[in-house]
Amino acid sequence: MSWIDFANLLINGLIEGLVVALPALAMTLVMGVNRFPNAAAGDFMTTGAYAAVAVQMLGGWPLWAAALASMAATAVVSAGSYALIFRKLAGRPMVSSMLAAIGLGFLLRSLISFFAGHDQRTFDLPLMRAWNFGGVRVLPTDLVIAGIAAACLLVVFVLIYRTSFGRQLRAVADSADLARASGIRANGLMLSLWLLVGALSAVGGVLLGMKSIVSPEMGWESLIPAFAAMVLGGIGSPVGAVLGALLLCVAQELSVPLLGPSYKLVLSFVVLALVLLLRPAGVMGRVQLVR
Repeated sequence: MSWIDFANLLINGLIEGLVVALPALAMTLVMGVNRFPNAAAGDFMTTGAYAAVAVQMLGGWPLWAAALASMAATAVVSAGSYALIFRKLAGRPMVSSMLAAIGLGFLLRSLISFFAGHDQRTFDLPLMRAWNFGGVRVLPTDLVIAGIAAACLLVVFVLIYRTSFGRQLRAVADSADLARASGIRANGLMLSLWLLVGALSAVGGVLLGMKSIVSPEMGWESLIPAFAAMVLGGIGSPVGAVLGALLLCVAQELSVPLLGPSYKLVLSFVVLALVLLLRPAGVMGRVQLVR
């Protein structure tokens, strides 16, 4: 493999890593606060992507406006799922919420398939030529995708670490009972968290659809890499989730010459198994969401 091939694979891996980091971060926030893996995060991505496709097709809106509308719609779906399902399961074993999240994911996927069918969809994007730097090819669309993903991650980190919302969230994650005794309204805070999770997942779905295609299975197929990135970075660690997504996706892309593009997803399972066996705490080594 030449250095040009290595550079192209590295760039693709970094861009995919930024996209995967969005659902990985959304899952990490739920895991750190609500203490269960939100297996519906992938289907929240699919919901957001299809919502944007529907708005763009039916309303003729530009993609940025359709994406904002899809963020709002998916945020409502996410918060509604918390209010109707997960809040009622609080205090029960983690497996109860996890199974409910899996069931919710199947429900969302089935509804999307019923109303939109199984045909692959694409966003209405202008065709652009790739920039060629001595064999290193960069698509302008990929740079837009990477920039939007990085900006969204930055906004979430500012919310978590530099605002009252983030401080209250970490307090609830540390001890919900103590947070209530301190005057923190946990119910409203949880709804805000799930609104954020839905919006973040929707952005991930739209960006994934911009990079490839929109299909009912797109979010489900992205769930394993996102979950593996969360575990690799350290369960409950927002910074670790992003770092894990970047490391995992770069490793997947660099493995393509050896495994082929059809089998690079296998690497997610391998990484997940090795981390769980050798270092369950992940790369960061401890939960970062709690102070």
